[in-house]
Amino acid sequence: MRFNRKIAILGATGAVGQRFIELLQNHPWFEIEVLAASERSAGKKYKNACNWIMNSNLPNEIAEMSVVNVDLESVRKAGNVDIVFSALPGGLAGPIESELATEYPVFSKTSAHRMDSDVPLIIPEVNPEHAELIPIQKQARGWKGFISTDPNCSTIQLAMTLKPLMKFGLNKVIVTTMQALSGAGYPGVSSLDIIDNVIPFISYEEEKMETESQKILGIFKENRISAANFIISASCNRVNVKEGHLESVFVQLDYDPNVNEVEEAFRRFRGEPQKLQLPSAPETPIVVRDEPNRPQPRFDRNEAKGMSVVVGRVRKDPIMTMKYMCLGHNTIRGAAGGGILSAELMVTKGTA
Repeated sequence: MRFNRKIAILGATGAVGQRFIELLQNHPWFEIEVLAASERSAGKKYKNACNWIMNSNLPNEIAEMSVVNVDLESVRKAGNVDIVFSALPGGLAGPIESELATEYPVFSKTSAHRMDSDVPLIIPEVNPEHAELIPIQKQARGWKGFISTDPNCSTIQLAMTLKPLMKFGLNKVIVTTMQALSGAGYPGVSSLDIIDNVIPFISYEEEKMETESQKILGIFKENRISAANFIISASCNRVNVKEGHLESVFVQLDYDPNVNEVEEAFRRFRGEPQKLQLPSAPETPIVVRDEPNRPQPRFDRNEAKGMSVVVGRVRKDPIMTMKYMCLGHNTIRGAAGGGILSAELMVTKGTA
């Protein structure tokens, strides 16, 4: 099977679009063919349209590429595209992604279509079977392509840690997040708002965590997803950290496991990306730290090149059953890296 695919990136000049470009450099299967952005960037060379904020250098071949508009006709004319990654702003993404999906597989990082009943919301290790929605979606909408979505960055790391706990019977989840500044995009939060401060509100973030997790961990049956039946309550905060979301998680379980059983469930957790040895898959999706003061964003966000979730401080809880901390790299596993891994999975299955 031919795995080589040519890629278009929508929203290529933004922070997540830049992360897609960075992660796709020297990818064994995927080659960037088209960079698309808003009308104010279209027609410019990428180096003139983009304020490059990654720590790596802007690749010369990318710098010299011309940016095109994000509409279907512009992308079609710009190159021979096989797969589209969308990093568009949420308010613009909906109709543009639908237009592109008439011809192309679209892997979206935006929230526009996440809760559509016929659109899968994929974490490859957690719910790869939800991709069975794609032929249903294509038939219902009359598309040659499709839309597959990635969850919210804070939801991804939470859902990855909840999946191995479901064998103990998951009833209730309470999560408090401490989310990095890069999650707000660029230029993001004003320095005068965040220096010497924590902002205890992120617009729509709590609602996303509470609804997306139930869809992700739901059951695909009779051509639809039945939401998981546990209750989740989220409280989301913006903190003065550049990258890496830290979450404090409390779970109520049917069975009362000990700490060693829970830690072993995390350590043993694997999914299809590991079995298939996909290029972006971490060998260990969940890494457990034993130190009492870990995980920490500065030390742990780049675990497995930012693709693993790091768990620590696993302990019994006197009100719920267990509590723990989890950390994920919000712009790699929580954004571009998660989308690339989803595309790799679909390519191996012949879907994209």
